[in-house]
Amino acid sequence: MKDLIERLFMYHPPKNDQPQRYEAIRAEAKVLAQLIERICPSSRERSVAITKLQSVVMWANASIACNEKE
Repeated sequence: MKDLIERLFMYHPPKNDQPQRYEAIRAEAKVLAQLIERICPSSRERSVAITKLQSVVMWANASIACNEKE
């Protein structure tokens, strides 16, 4: 558990092709966000969908940052 806590709460500088993969995830999420904004009525649910999509991007990028060795 100590190792997990250390890994979760440290800075993970980008390495190798990580920045490009982070950007690919953000770009695809942006396309989906734009679709949701375009075809869903303005509502609390649409706002929640966009917020959840932000979370998806954060967690997907964190999976790359926190779980890859050199």
